[in-house]
Amino acid sequence: MDVDALREARRQDWEQLEQLARRRRLDGPSVDRLVHLYQETNADLSSVRTQAPDPDMIASLSKRVAGGRARLTSARTLRLTDLVRYFTVSLPLALYRLRWWVHGMAAVFVIIALVQGWWLATNPDAMDMLGSESSRKYYAEQAFEGYYSANPALDFGAMVWTNNARIALLTIGLAVTGVGPAWILVTNASAVGQSGAIMAEFGYLGKFLSLIAPHGLLELTSVFVACAAGTKLAWSVLVPGPKRRITALGSAGRSFVTVAGGLVIALAVSGVLEAFVTPSALPSAVKIALGALALAAFWLYTYVVGGRAHRAGMSADLEEARAGYGFAEAG
Repeated sequence: MDVDALREARRQDWEQLEQLARRRRLDGPSVDRLVHLYQETNADLSSVRTQAPDPDMIASLSKRVAGGRARLTSARTLRLTDLVRYFTVSLPLALYRLRWWVHGMAAVFVIIALVQGWWLATNPDAMDMLGSESSRKYYAEQAFEGYYSANPALDFGAMVWTNNARIALLTIGLAVTGVGPAWILVTNASAVGQSGAIMAEFGYLGKFLSLIAPHGLLELTSVFVACAAGTKLAWSVLVPGPKRRITALGSAGRSFVTVAGGLVIALAVSGVLEAFVTPSALPSAVKIALGALALAAFWLYTYVVGGRAHRAGMSADLEEARAGYGFAEAG
């Protein structure tokens, strides 16, 4: 093979491949041309490697082939406008449309926790199943409060955030079954009811509330949001409405991922509160006020920013080109 002759014959095509690979936007014919040039240049590279392994030409062609492949197969570049839209439209709108589901999950949680706590408090035999009286007293007087200060704040915050992330991942992984979110909601409500009953048994119910309120208001709300999004995802499979079932599932799934991204931030904030505010020497009223402020900020963001996007008729979903083209549907 004459390498110089090949270079002269194919130079314009190779340069055009490089130019097309660098363009930010391509129309249909340009994409077709890019695919054709990528295939031809890749074939040229293969021929040079096997018949006339010239190092300079191999390097040049490899660079052009890699650029063409990246342009054809790489993910869409994240832009600042995408982040702005996520935090001003997609996330708050997805949360706003979940609001009644979230409130419903919160109501179910409170009912289960109260019933569990009342049942344990009024049934000594059931309370004894949680441990001996001495172990319960130790839990109420020392272990419950000591949990928040047993480790350095940074380490404890990282541990809390990891545990919360695990719960969120379980909700995501089991969401489509419909069972996962319900299981997470019930187990967490039962745990709160049990802890509250033990603390109340020895007269520490006020301390219990003052310790869980600073971080628990936002943390539990995040759990409610995750369970609500997961339940709605499962519901879209059972009752897709006027949409095709696969279309409804895809839309709910993308909304679920959008919400999950926001929960990462919310759980990080609750982790900071749990690590630095809950065990601090601040007055209980101040600690509870900080937790209430974080929760208020969450709901103001949902109702004000999300409500505005809803009234403007905006969509929290991806545009059609990124979400995948759907089928024509009646209604």
